[in-house]
Amino acid sequence: MADKQMSAAAMVAQLKDGMTVGIGGWGPRRKPMALVREILRSPVKDLTVVAYGGADVGMLCASAKVKKLIFAFVSLDFIPLEPYFRIARQSGELEVMEIDEGLLMLGLKAAGMRIPYIPTRVGIGTDVLRHNPGIKLIGSPYDARDWVAMPALPLDVALLHVDRADTRGVCQINGPDLYMDDLFARAAKKVFVSCDELVDSSVFDSEDAARHVFWERSQTTGVVHMPCGAHPSSCAPRYGFDVQHFKDYAASAKEPGGWQQYVDRYIACGEPQYLQRVGGEDAIHALALPVF
Repeated sequence: MADKQMSAAAMVAQLKDGMTVGIGGWGPRRKPMALVREILRSPVKDLTVVAYGGADVGMLCASAKVKKLIFAFVSLDFIPLEPYFRIARQSGELEVMEIDEGLLMLGLKAAGMRIPYIPTRVGIGTDVLRHNPGIKLIGSPYDARDWVAMPALPLDVALLHVDRADTRGVCQINGPDLYMDDLFARAAKKVFVSCDELVDSSVFDSEDAARHVFWERSQTTGVVHMPCGAHPSSCAPRYGFDVQHFKDYAASAKEPGGWQQYVDRYIACGEPQYLQRVGGEDAIHALALPVF
């Protein structure tokens, strides 16, 4: 079997300017933040980012990595609007395709099915269509009704975080919600996954472990072992999101030079020192799990 284990730096080396990158997770939940931080340390730019966004999107916007954003929301939940995304959006820096959660899901699903669009009632009669003239209505061949034809959202790369994986690319999500990570995986040409725990392949011989595997290992291009790699977002059932870190991060957006100060402290240092500066693995694993 192929050994797909790689470093975060080797993953980023496969990214090119202008790529379309899908980022899994949901708001402040199970985001591949260690991989995002590695992108922030790289020269890669002009990305089209597709996400149910959180700090992943905000940080990429703050570092001027994003040319276009395709999104349903960019939120930290208890902080409703991600602060650095707000700055980029209000300044008009971004080209955007703002759609609702259902349409984004259908766009990923269409890409995974290798079809150009999926017809849906979602969006009919809303301003989503007015603000996205590229989304067309299509007549039904079976009745006189029109349907929204949500176009496929094919990805060059998907970045995901899971709690366990093996070197073959088998990935386990043991938390209460898969979100749309399986759709991101199937919509992408390449899928890079960070994991909290790298396990022996025999772990997945058990029925209980196997039922938490949601896409085929053939979809996975590379596996990056990154303990606590979702921090400051959560990775249930291992750890919750870091409320205080997010509060400090949001406050930095209101301070002159706040982003550069955040970069100097938490990005430029590299992952081992990042973990030390946020309190270490034990402190992260002690973070309370979200209940919503």
